[in-house]
Amino acid sequence: MTEKLSTGEVEERLASLEGWSLADGKLERQFKFPDFARAFGFMASAAIEADKLDHHPEWSNVYNKVKVHLVTHEAKGITDLDFQLARKMNELA
Repeated sequence: MTEKLSTGEVEERLASLEGWSLADGKLERQFKFPDFARAFGFMASAAIEADKLDHHPEWSNVYNKVKVHLVTHEAKGITDLDFQLARKMNELA
């Protein structure tokens, strides 16, 4: 099991993670794309990466926007896996 990061570790890593913030104990970001097809394509690509990590996001899609929340439920908080997936999502976007 991946261990929960301390508040200081989360804040330190978050400072270098473009576009992400902390909301209700989860990493949060909203991605905006030119249209629905690109938003959905991003989700499909991100799903493949999430499966590789065996770490799956809480997310929603409305037209050209994808809202993402990341937290490791098993650890009851934010872990390195959340940051790995967030960085990968930034690369894909």
